[in-house]
Amino acid sequence: MASSWWRWRCCGSWRPAAPSPGHGFSCRSEPPGPRAATAARAQISYFNRVKNLMSAFPNMYSISRFPHVTSAACCCSRTRSGNKYIDPFKLGWRDLKGLYEDIRKELLISTTELKEMSEYYFDGKGKAFRPIIVVLMARACNTHHNNSRDVQASQRSIALIAEMIHTASLVHDDVIDDACSRRGKHTVNKIWGEQKAVLAGDLILSAASIALARIGNTAVISILTQVIEDLVRGEFLQLGSKENENERFAHYLEKTFKKTASLIANSCKALIDDVLDFTACSDQMGKPTSADLRLGLATGPVLFACQQFPEMNAMIMRRFSLPGDVDRARQYVLQSDGVQQTAYLAQRHCHEAVREISKLRPSPERDALIQLSEIVLTRDK
Repeated sequence: MASSWWRWRCCGSWRPAAPSPGHGFSCRSEPPGPRAATAARAQISYFNRVKNLMSAFPNMYSISRFPHVTSAACCCSRTRSGNKYIDPFKLGWRDLKGLYEDIRKELLISTTELKEMSEYYFDGKGKAFRPIIVVLMARACNTHHNNSRDVQASQRSIALIAEMIHTASLVHDDVIDDACSRRGKHTVNKIWGEQKAVLAGDLILSAASIALARIGNTAVISILTQVIEDLVRGEFLQLGSKENENERFAHYLEKTFKKTASLIANSCKALIDDVLDFTACSDQMGKPTSADLRLGLATGPVLFACQQFPEMNAMIMRRFSLPGDVDRARQYVLQSDGVQQTAYLAQRHCHEAVREISKLRPSPERDALIQLSEIVLTRDK
């Protein structure tokens, strides 16, 4: 994926950038180095990752053996088995009734304060994006194999575990970022302090591990353990930066995969988050915008804008630490086509996801996953 994206970025971007005098971007640039090759290996489709989880159960096939291949739909199309609009969240939620109650049962905490901290984000106000994708993929794969759309208990357990791992990572991320708000309310670390927040995140992760072990399938355990490792490695990647522009883009893509796509499993979701950091307001996002810049992070819009405004390189390397850096960088991004280029990159990843899911037999769940691809690209929060 990274190598094909490289060719697009050099020679086929959706709209040519308007470089500053003497700073044009040429198609004769050197080919990507080892970092880009590493990123290429890392760009595994989200749907492949979730599908691998589903296929780990008996009587399930891998997607490479699916014989009923239909032409891939554009991620923004309305192509479905029927003409009726399918709401992915409504369709998936029927298998997730009692999701947060079941998660709270998994926590099994006797200490009042620790219980309150650990359950803080399991209040039903999240989008439950990851569990929705898991159960939709489970039904789509089950339908493809034996025309049975029922979700197995072990498959539903994976949906719960995915949400628990994600939530534990949010608690830890907020500590690292010293974040004040999440989902429109104060963060765990701001209410109870950083040390207790770290312990709360650890407890959620340990409860998820126990639930994972109960499934008893070594392939599933191996896959989700890799997800946890990716989260940690992705956080380390986020703490670093690269001077070389080519390596910087590869670094950004690999970080995005490990921190978000590996679990979400939809890399275009992460890229759209980066776009919204510049286009949405704080009330919509439930957290401050320009937050990535304030944390010293150079996301897609910034990296693309840097091609048009090379003076941003110095700000990127000092992680926007000087007074006025954040505001100036934001203005450069808004004056460039960085937001549009990042959105187009998300569309490219989205198209790959749609092409993979379109290999399954037609079903309401398969069509809902295709529709979900459009939703994550056009959302405003």
